[in-house]
Amino acid sequence: MNELQKKIGEIGVVPVIKLNNPTRDAKPLADALCAGGVPVAEVTFRAAGAADAIRIMRETHPEMLVGAGTVLNEQQVDEAIAAGASFIVTPGLDIDIVKYCQAKGITIFPGCTTATDYHAAYRLGLEVLKFFPAEQSGGLDKIKSMSAPFPMFKVMPTGGIGLKNLATYAASKVICACGGSYMVTADLIDNGKWDEITELCRKSVEIVKEARA
Repeated sequence: MNELQKKIGEIGVVPVIKLNNPTRDAKPLADALCAGGVPVAEVTFRAAGAADAIRIMRETHPEMLVGAGTVLNEQQVDEAIAAGASFIVTPGLDIDIVKYCQAKGITIFPGCTTATDYHAAYRLGLEVLKFFPAEQSGGLDKIKSMSAPFPMFKVMPTGGIGLKNLATYAASKVICACGGSYMVTADLIDNGKWDEITELCRKSVEIVKEARA
C-alpha cells in the first residue's frame, strides 16, 4: 500500500459525507472530525458543491485526507484534483476512470464486489478496493471469501456499517478501513451537531483500536 492508503488504514474509518451547504458546514465539520481523531473524509459528488467542500476542508485542515466520492466521470476527477482532493472513490469499477486517475497520479478506490471486478482490479495493479454496498453484497463473509483467490487486496467496505458491526469488520486482516455515514448523517450536519459528530468519531476510533488489539 502507498503512504496515503497506510494512513487511512491507521485511522480505520472513513466518514462518507454529503454536504448540502458546504460554505456553511465544511469547516465546522472538518473541525469536528479532526477533534474526534478522524482526519479523513470522503465527500461525495452526489451533492452540488462537493468540490467547494473539499477545497474548504483542505484549506482549513491541511493535515486532512479529503477524497472525492461517487465520482462517475473524468470531469469530476479533474474537479476533485483542482480542489485539492487526496483520493478518488467510485461506486463501481470503471476501467477508464481508474486508468485516468493512475495517469494523473491520484489514488483511486473503485467499488468492487465480484470476482470479475477483483480480477480486473488485479490487472490494473490496484491494492485497496472499495466494497460497496457492503452489507447488501454479502458483508464480511463475502469479503473473506473473495480474499482466498485474491489475497493481494485490502478492502474498504462501505454500506450498512455502523457502531454495532464496526468491530466485526475492523478485526479482519482483510480490512483496510471502514467507510460509513453514521457519524455524519444529514441530521447531524444540517443541525450543526458538531459535538455529537466528534463523539461518534471518538467511539469509532476506540472500537477499531480494540478490535485490532
